[in-house]
Amino acid sequence: MKTMISGIALMAALAAGQAMAADSVKLQLQWVTQAQFAGYYVAKDKGYYTDENLDVEILPGGPDIAPPQVLAGGGADAMLNWMPSALAAREKGLPVVNIAQPFKTSGLMLTCWKDTGITGPQDFKGKTIGVWFFGNEYPFLSWMSKEGIKTDGGPDGVTVLKQGFNVDPLLQRQADCISTMTYNEYGQVLDAGVKEDELITFKYEDMGVATLEDGIYVLEDNLKDPAFADKMVRFVRASMKGWKYAEEHPDEAAGIVLDNDATGAQTEAHQVRMMGEIAKLTAGSNGALDEADYQRTVDTLLGGGSDPVISKQPEGAWTHQITDEALK
Repeated sequence: MKTMISGIALMAALAAGQAMAADSVKLQLQWVTQAQFAGYYVAKDKGYYTDENLDVEILPGGPDIAPPQVLAGGGADAMLNWMPSALAAREKGLPVVNIAQPFKTSGLMLTCWKDTGITGPQDFKGKTIGVWFFGNEYPFLSWMSKEGIKTDGGPDGVTVLKQGFNVDPLLQRQADCISTMTYNEYGQVLDAGVKEDELITFKYEDMGVATLEDGIYVLEDNLKDPAFADKMVRFVRASMKGWKYAEEHPDEAAGIVLDNDATGAQTEAHQVRMMGEIAKLTAGSNGALDEADYQRTVDTLLGGGSDPVISKQPEGAWTHQITDEALK
């Protein structure tokens, strides 16, 4: 009898353990560990994911990692991506869906030497401008199309310089302007010894051509699985809790990011500054995608000159299914 009771107790304990096992979630970042992704690291550090019975693995990105490819190959359950890249992937056949939008506003801007005489977009003609590609060029092309400025060089157009992941083209005077993020490259320019009054900046938000950045995307078919959808509800709820904590405690959030930087490449000063700027971009978002922001992004992409990133209005590219439940 004692043996039987012990056996029953063991089976009950195993069953309880299985029932309580945390659900695994793999999140693919679109770049290396930095404060741009602080909300997720904070959520993990503070136990918000554990509270939702989740075991979240955060996968750093890099120049050789394409989040849509990782997602398509099953290497992640969710990815972070800029909407131009995600919509382009969807139109090409990868059915990614935006389930949450932690970033409310864009941090993309052009940073120019003031001594070039540039005071507004009309002065871009005849200038060389550094632009990121791989989908990041489309807001710029749309902007130039809106201004009636050609992008094939010459005195009446701009010469587009394919920009790498640094600010050297500006510092070395290879370009009159370069693409920068408010939270990253702009600070790198200042760290190089350039004074703010030597520069003039143009935020895409102010120019009316900003597109949404850093949304959470999953594969459409996975959302048909109630268990997966429930897991994403809990993931989004905990992640947004992490983001709001990061906004309110930027220095602590930057420290948590540094603790998770396995490369040791980041500095405290840079991450603290970055987190302060990132908090401005996530402010005002509860995680639910704003339909007006989405449509503005689509309109910008459709207006991107002769080679737009998407050729038609997307269908099924976003859903409130997850955030409606997460925000209850």
